[in-house]
Amino acid sequence: MSVVPDGDGPKASPAPGTVVACAEPRAGGAPMLTLKLRADFLRTAQARRQGVSGFLLQARDRQDGDGTIRVGYTASKKTGNAVTRNRAKRRLRALARQVIAERGRPGWDYVLVARPGATVTRDHADLLADLHEALTRVHGGGR
Repeated sequence: MSVVPDGDGPKASPAPGTVVACAEPRAGGAPMLTLKLRADFLRTAQARRQGVSGFLLQARDRQDGDGTIRVGYTASKKTGNAVTRNRAKRRLRALARQVIAERGRPGWDYVLVARPGATVTRDHADLLADLHEALTRVHGGGR
């Protein structure tokens, strides 16, 4: 599997099997990568999950010895039209850069699933609190 930096340069689609790195490196040193393969999304969906008001967080420990954090984003057609789905994914990416980059565990995959209406309309501060709560619960902070 190769890693393609997500910075300036040509905007060609990555080859199948590649993982695209986020523009901002993680403060702790381990890069935060974006999930692209359907199989990775499916494996994460079968692991831990925590629903909160603004979205659903799915998480799994890869146990592969790789210290990178990988994050995926999804918004189904139930979320709304293309503009609404893209807005929801942009908001989820912003949350991941702020929270998962700092509180995510190396070697874990995370998928943020948009909720119809809530992800786009909920206040950003509330979404941040939701993600903090979801990460705490996913990593064994109790219910």
